[in-house]
Parts: sequence; structure tokens; C-alpha cells
Amino acid sequence: MLIGLVGRPSSGKSTFFKAATLADAEIASYPFTTIKPNHAMAYVKIKDLAVDFGKHSNPREGYVKKDWRFVPFELMDVAGLVEGASEGKGLGNEFLNDLAGADAFIHVVDMSGEYDSEGKPTENYDVSQDVRMIENELDLWYLGILTKTWEKFARIVETQKTKLSESVAKQFSGLKVTEDDVKSVLLKTGLNPDKPTSWNQEDVKKFSIALRKTTKPMIIAANKIDRPLGKENYEKIKLKFDYPIVPCYAEGELVLRQADKAGLINYIPGEKDYEKKKELSGKQQEALEQVDRIMNDNNGTGIQEVLNKTVFDLLKYIAVYPAGSKLSDSKGNVLPDCYLMPPDSTALDFAFRLHTDIGKNFVKAIHVKTKQAVGKDYKLKMGDGLEIMVR
Repeated sequence: MLIGLVGRPSSGKSTFFKAATLADAEIASYPFTTIKPNHAMAYVKIKDLAVDFGKHSNPREGYVKKDWRFVPFELMDVAGLVEGASEGKGLGNEFLNDLAGADAFIHVVDMSGEYDSEGKPTENYDVSQDVRMIENELDLWYLGILTKTWEKFARIVETQKTKLSESVAKQFSGLKVTEDDVKSVLLKTGLNPDKPTSWNQEDVKKFSIALRKTTKPMIIAANKIDRPLGKENYEKIKLKFDYPIVPCYAEGELVLRQADKAGLINYIPGEKDYEKKKELSGKQQEALEQVDRIMNDNNGTGIQEVLNKTVFDLLKYIAVYPAGSKLSDSKGNVLPDCYLMPPDSTALDFAFRLHTDIGKNFVKAIHVKTKQAVGKDYKLKMGDGLEIMVR
């Protein structure tokens, strides 16, 4: 799974990225700070299953803090997008190529109104323009791919009696579009898949927009909520768009995570407060007091909430533990692994995720908590711990 950060220049994407991952990423107040995409691991926050057994897990990947487990996924920060990117303006072509493999987008929008669409300082900028611009560029990207060979493509579908869903999925395979995705969009739009030559330009556009929204779902991280006009602009865009929107304070999250890493405080991402561990200098105390004020006003920084909503609400992934009766592996590590599985995954899918041979020799799965046996068609649920039995 790959999640892409999108947004116009100077929206705070690189700060969000660094706050979510603590990876090295250049942060500056000029456009196109990010040229080549940055990749790093971010984490979703889930209840640690081991706690139900009076233990704490020892993750092979990710980490545990108190009763919470943080499971990794890949986050990507790409160059800022400007209007006309779909036609190659700015770093448009590179930007779009980088985003092709993303499963979902986090659109980081600057709520301050202090920078224009190109990332240049201004006053009272209408932040809703950024949302519309990104929407439009992504839609034009999909439309460009579809219309490039549409007439020839549509004729072949009709004359050779091939499936439109299969043909479109093949054309968009580099963007992780499946045949099921196309079928779903055809049902939503009500367009006739057997007569694509009868579609007019508006039909093709309608289809491509629906395909983009289905295959690249998006959430808005309403960043810089701490600025004077931040909350006011946040309330405005909430009324104008139907995307999930979360108020965010990426700069504050970065301060907290860096202070936690330095051992100054104990901070659990997603929590509304933290615990001081050492005496702080005057500057450190002042920085954290400012973060405190913003966190108290917004119930946290919003960064962890955005990550969790993207993975669990937008993509509907499920966190599942491989778990034997003793909970630990041969080295004594408790629940060392936890996997993020796609929606509607079954116990058999999980077995194959663990190893091909385990999938091929699957007999049943045992719930580590209930001790009940389930078959290969059992639909996985959030936080399941399963022991796979093989023949």
C-alpha cells in the first residue's frame, strides 16, 4: 500500500511528511522544495492485541507505545502541483508519474490563506481554489489517458465484442485500476458499456472523474489550523466539499515527535497531551507551550487521525495478527507481525499473505481469543488474531 501526499507548493506537505515519518525531508518556504519524491514509513495506530493477554507485543516492524501498536505503511511526498500540471506545467508530468502507484491521496491544504496557488506570499487567499485546482488536475490526468485513444478504443470494444471493463482496466493498469473498479464505476454512472461509441464528451468526462474518485480516493488534511485565519477557512471548505476533512497542525506534530525522539517528553501520536520527562530549556518550554495551546483548541494535531482515516476509512484496510496459542515466536517475541489486509480479505487470503505454501496447505484458522475455528471464506475483521492450521 502506498499513500501519496498531494498539494500546491508551500502547503506544508514536507512538514506533514516529516511529522508523520521523522524521515529527512527538506522543508522551506519556497515553491518546489521537493523535486524527487520522498518515501518513508508512516504508521497507523491500533489497539495492541497483546494487551488483552496481559502482555505487550514486540513488533518486527513498527513499534508499540503503552497499549498502542503502530503498524507501518509507505508514505510518499511528491513535488507541489500547480495549475496546468496535467499539461506539463511546473513539475507536472513527473508529479503525475510519481502518483500513478498511489492507492489514495492525502491532500494537504494550507488553511492560512497566506500563500497563493503557486506558493507565493499573499493575503486572504481563497483556499477552496487549491482543492478545486488539485481535483481538476487529477481529473484531467485521468481524462487525458482515456481520451488519447478513445475513438479507436470504443470501436474495437463494439466490433470485437470485448468487455469495456477489461479494456479500460488494461489501459489504466499502471494506475492500479482493476476490472472490478471499472465495473463499479459503470454501475454508478449508468453509462452503457456495450455502446461506448455513443458516449459524448461529457459522458467520457463523467466516467473518467468517477474512475479517479473510485481508484484514487482522497482526504483533506486542513493544515496550518494554528494561523489567524486557519479555523475560519477550515469551516468554509467543510461546507464546500464532500471529502473527509481533518484540521491539522503538522508543525506542532513535528515538534512533539522530535521532542519525544530526543527523550524530552513521552508523546503517543494521536493523543491530546504528553508527559514531560526532563527539564526543558526556555526555548523548548516556549515551543511546547505554543503547541499545547493549539492542541487544546483542536483535540490534538490531527496528523495521526488523517493517517488512520486514510488507511482504515478511505481504503478500508484491516489490521490482522498472525497469532499462535502462545502468542510468541521461537525467540520469545510476542506477536512480532501485524499485516494490513485489503477490504473483504478472507482467512485464505491472509494465509497466502503469510506464505504461498501456507495458503496452498490451508486447513482452517483458529481465533486466538475465542479459540473458535473458521474456514477459508471467513471475512477478516479489524484486530483479528489468527493461527493458520495447515495439512
